[in-house]
Amino acid sequence: MSGQPQMPNDLDSFWMPFTASRWFKQNPRMIAAADGIHYTTVDGHRVIDGTGGLWCCNAGHNHPKIVEAIQTQAASLDFAHNFNQGHPVAFQAANRMVELTDHFDHIFFTNSGSEAVDTALKIALAYHQARGEGQRRMLVGRQKAYHGINFGGLSVGGIGLNKGQFGTLYPSTAHMRHTWLAENFFSRGQPEHGAYLAEDLQQICETYGGHAIAAVIVEPVIGAGGVLPPPQGYLERIRDICDQHGILMIMDEVITGFGRMGTAFGHQHFGIKPDLMTVAKGMTNATVPMGGVFATETIRQAFLNGPETMVDLFHGYTYSGHPLASAAAIATLDVYRDEGIFENAAQMASVWEDMLHGLKGAPGVIDIRNAGLLGAIQLEQNGAVGAAGRAAYEALWDKGLSVRPIGDSLAMSPPLTLTESQITEIGDLLASVLK
Repeated sequence: MSGQPQMPNDLDSFWMPFTASRWFKQNPRMIAAADGIHYTTVDGHRVIDGTGGLWCCNAGHNHPKIVEAIQTQAASLDFAHNFNQGHPVAFQAANRMVELTDHFDHIFFTNSGSEAVDTALKIALAYHQARGEGQRRMLVGRQKAYHGINFGGLSVGGIGLNKGQFGTLYPSTAHMRHTWLAENFFSRGQPEHGAYLAEDLQQICETYGGHAIAAVIVEPVIGAGGVLPPPQGYLERIRDICDQHGILMIMDEVITGFGRMGTAFGHQHFGIKPDLMTVAKGMTNATVPMGGVFATETIRQAFLNGPETMVDLFHGYTYSGHPLASAAAIATLDVYRDEGIFENAAQMASVWEDMLHGLKGAPGVIDIRNAGLLGAIQLEQNGAVGAAGRAAYEALWDKGLSVRPIGDSLAMSPPLTLTESQITEIGDLLASVLK
């Protein structure tokens, strides 16, 4: 079939992810094409992509340099695995990734953020085992945190609806409280109150013994839990407690990585140095699935104490460092650098913040949160949980703006190429529905 993609006749075969399929089929929103910050549906409706794909199309859609790199790579080496053999483009991509960081020396490639999180948790457990501290088995997460949907990430994640269908997962987990506090409603950027909530980690150490905890995982800014920036001093205190008890700090930067905060990575924006860092999404501008775990030299060296012929880490994926993904990653980093996309995100952050908070006072808006080029508008519950968010999402789509409803929160993470006039346009569309 050639030309514009058509609406499929059968919508039953594809079991859609995170979708109320019966509701979707009543009014299917079907995207046929994308360019820049816009989607085009099968019926020609133009929609601003206010979520940057799914927090991931940082350089906008269909960037020609990234498209060309993927096409060129597919024509020369379509696939080679990296189990006791390799191909140059994976090593080149790894070198470029490490150059973006201040203190990481290595990256382990995965295919998604979910795989990156489970990989980081396994590395943390294996690291302590290699150092003779195999009693460190506990993993600590947070309420409202999202760390993907694999067993480990779901275990440390803190969104109850994501866990309810599956019962007990990794059993040795504990959770800190979330940081969404009423006294911080309508804060601009990092809220003033809530640093004391980091003491939850200290309480967990006192309850179970700090010597029993392998790692704590935090998002610099909670994303899929509703866009929750960290309170001032909160991340710093978690880092201090980890250092005090020998706990590894994992930062999940699947959303905040690659420019979302105006810096290469969110931890740089907040001035924190984690021991491990998970990434994905903006890594290849979402063109080819790819994720990764950054590790320090200290972590890496712990795995090199056995015989020279022994596998370092008994873990990996068929597609780790896939040639097409690696080529896409290199081209994406070139675009970020050459077009000053991180710098643009930093410049637009205050404009974005002003636009969002200009909606304060709109009927039903009870909170607004922002960090970098992330934002969320919290709506007053109207009927069942999520009904207000879903209604606003539908109305905005019809107007020409795509947002992500998270319960009764409207989350946004637009491409980092955003201009001031485009921010104004997004604000006008939001106002037309909310006001």
